[in-house]
Amino acid sequence: MFGRGKRPDNSGRSELASAIHDCRRALGGIIVFSGVMNILTLTGPLFMLQIYDRVVPSQSISTLLGLAAITAFLYLALGFLDNMRARILIRVAAYVDEVVHPKVYRAVVTLPLRNALPGDGLQPLRDLDQIRSFIAGGGPAAFADLPFLPLQVIICFLIDPLIGYAVIVGAVIIFFLTLLTDVTVRKATEDASAKSSERFAMIEAGRRNAEVLRALGMGSRMAERWGHVNRSYEASHQTVMERSGTYSGISKVFRMMFQSFLLGLGAYLVIVNQASFGVIIAASILGARALQPIEMLVANWKGFVASRQAWHRLNRLLAQFPDTEDPMPLPAPKTTLKVENLAVVPPASNRPSVVDVSFALKGGNALGIIGPSGAGKSSLVRVIIGAWAPARGRIRLDGAALEQWHPDTLGKHIGYLPQDVELFAGSVAENIARFDPEAKSEKIVEAAQAAGVHDLILHLPDGYSTQIGESGSSLSAGQRQRVALARALYGDPFLVVLDEPNSNLDAEGDAALTQAILSVRRRGGIAIVVAHRPSALEGVDMALAMVNGGMAAFGEKEEVLRKVLRPNVVPAIKPGPQVVQGGAQAQNQPQKGREEAAAS
Repeated sequence: MFGRGKRPDNSGRSELASAIHDCRRALGGIIVFSGVMNILTLTGPLFMLQIYDRVVPSQSISTLLGLAAITAFLYLALGFLDNMRARILIRVAAYVDEVVHPKVYRAVVTLPLRNALPGDGLQPLRDLDQIRSFIAGGGPAAFADLPFLPLQVIICFLIDPLIGYAVIVGAVIIFFLTLLTDVTVRKATEDASAKSSERFAMIEAGRRNAEVLRALGMGSRMAERWGHVNRSYEASHQTVMERSGTYSGISKVFRMMFQSFLLGLGAYLVIVNQASFGVIIAASILGARALQPIEMLVANWKGFVASRQAWHRLNRLLAQFPDTEDPMPLPAPKTTLKVENLAVVPPASNRPSVVDVSFALKGGNALGIIGPSGAGKSSLVRVIIGAWAPARGRIRLDGAALEQWHPDTLGKHIGYLPQDVELFAGSVAENIARFDPEAKSEKIVEAAQAAGVHDLILHLPDGYSTQIGESGSSLSAGQRQRVALARALYGDPFLVVLDEPNSNLDAEGDAALTQAILSVRRRGGIAIVVAHRPSALEGVDMALAMVNGGMAAFGEKEEVLRKVLRPNVVPAIKPGPQVVQGGAQAQNQPQKGREEAAAS
């Protein structure tokens, strides 16, 4: 019924629209069910008509029992169809979530690499939750009942034209109440959504930095700032609730008054002998039932407005991630890494952090990148591993640009240890194996041994099965860094990039790091190490000095260090040297400005 397992088509529809289109048969069934249910809702008024016009005058118990049995059966059928309609809507909502959530996850984890997200960055997930909740709720059922409103009105006209006209007037009034609800709630709903995201972002930042807040006495001040944002959100949310509640209340009161009005109108028709006594009750029930779909729309309008806004936001976001054909699989890289005329502009910035960097390495090389803070070292390696897209230039592995690889396939050939180590909730073994469900234990142990962390892991409470908690909170900073190093080495990747890998290491950890770099070189891989501490450079044979985003020197380690560490010397260099193969000294051009010491 739902086409489960199919991907959204390429007919120009968005992913959300395609998922809904896949459910068209189920939604058609919803409309059919709604039509039958609207007919079955006539059971009550017709039963009342028969009671007052047939059973009471005839005083026939058998007729009463027969009508009661028929009525009970029809009410059971109505309840069954209502339950089935609700279940179908729940399954439609689940299918939409199943189709769209992989791309929403991809967007949430990829957008920080493209631009800065407002708020906490989880708005796309909340938008999907809002759409799913609305579909599974009563909103679509109210819309499905609307096409059958004319049927109810026609039946009211058949009872008496005055009752039909009264129902039309009531429907028009409630319709305008619905429009007023939309106009008054729309902007407030948008504001509440934006402020909710900002609120979550601030409290999440406080949670991550709880130690800093406590140690520096910033808790009260940050709580005051969060309180200001929270009060702003509460004000917007309160506005939405008050306005939607006001119109929902007005609609409810009007319907009750209208039902009483229909009772009076029915009584008038009986008095002037234009209708039977049963018309009084039947007209009241039927008129109120005719207006119920519109009242349900008013009651669900806040959810509809929020879902409509979420739909538009999510469509705009997912349009940034069009479906593309997976690139043809390439052989595993084994020989070279080339950086060609690279320029880097960080996400959400218009100022380049790296300009005209070019170099080449071959298997067995290890490159140390040095330079003062802010020189562009971390920006350079983020592009090299494919996390950021270059503003200009190319990164090539064995001649193939990084974009020619599928990201998941490329990741098997790259090991990366970032400055700020993040581990994931799970066991030590799972983190080292990059949560590969098919990981072999011997490969995990090999990676740990290559990182010099095997013995350390064995002394943990449950060894490799030790649960490390969120972000590896049960481990020390040095332990997290060494486990992350083992993760970078897992699977013997060709390119291993380490950004400040010894910032939390002791002497034993430094020695293990050097051995890990040498092991990468011995097996023909390439290692790149960003470092401020000279001990991290023990295992490298090449060096790249960066200043102000450009190359100050590139070549063999001893030559580069001798050049940049000479006191009171202004190197005659400028960014943008020619590409030099690993092991050769760079030919540099004059550059103005004094070089700062690149290592302590």
